[in-house]
Amino acid sequence: MKTSNSVTANTSASEKLPVIYLPHGGGPWNVLDDAFGDAEGHARLRAYLESFGATYQHRVKALLVISGHWEEASPTLNFGQAPGMLYDYYGFPPHTYELKWPAPGCPEVAARAEVLLKQAGFTPVRETQRGYDHGTFVPLMVAFPDAKLPVAQLSLIKSLDPGAHFELGRALEPLRSEGVLIVGSGMSYHNMRGLMGGESRAGQASAEFDQWLAQTVSLADPEARKRALSQWASAPGGRESHPRSEHLVPLFVVAGAAGQDAGRPDFQSTLMGVRVSGHLFGTP
Repeated sequence: MKTSNSVTANTSASEKLPVIYLPHGGGPWNVLDDAFGDAEGHARLRAYLESFGATYQHRVKALLVISGHWEEASPTLNFGQAPGMLYDYYGFPPHTYELKWPAPGCPEVAARAEVLLKQAGFTPVRETQRGYDHGTFVPLMVAFPDAKLPVAQLSLIKSLDPGAHFELGRALEPLRSEGVLIVGSGMSYHNMRGLMGGESRAGQASAEFDQWLAQTVSLADPEARKRALSQWASAPGGRESHPRSEHLVPLFVVAGAAGQDAGRPDFQSTLMGVRVSGHLFGTP
């Protein structure tokens, strides 16, 4: 597969890339001096993202990112050649609204994803104006600071239905054999009251849900994985960890794209007093 930016990668034609769900942290944490009062936790996240970038920088042709910060009525693909920046956070210092991460877009990967989604019965929409939201640019500017890899973006569906997003990912699985790394960007715990110290059970709830996630993503049978993930709200600590599920839903897409590959925690740490994890499916 060629990309519109003539990217060369070391991915062999027979290699099947893994799929990954990354924790993107809170707001523009990567350029905040106080790191939300948890410098150690964010240092661990930074080290993980840097290691992730070093692992895949020269192995992939492009990234397809599903961020918890983009929802549309129908799955929407960004076809922009040079997406700008979307500073979708509020109340931070002026310098956080001047960040630049000029990674090129990848209309060719978006077009391929469009074909796959249509074949699976979805009705994808094209758009060209949206920039990189912070669910995309914050973790990726840590992982890939040179901003050379092309990036295609895919929205969530506003319904946030687990099964629909699992099937969305299942449709995209062929991209893994075409040099495209599928990345879900969210947070395994996303309860703002809990993160800001307003929930007495935040730490315990996040640990309970994190344990459930680790067990659930490890299911090798995709149908069993789909059924289990669809019950996330009744899992221990589930609804306490996600009053709304938009930061968890990118994991459903990744879990669908995993096919027969079982998942495992790729990152587990404490961040701002709660348990946070990332998950990888397939061979790293």
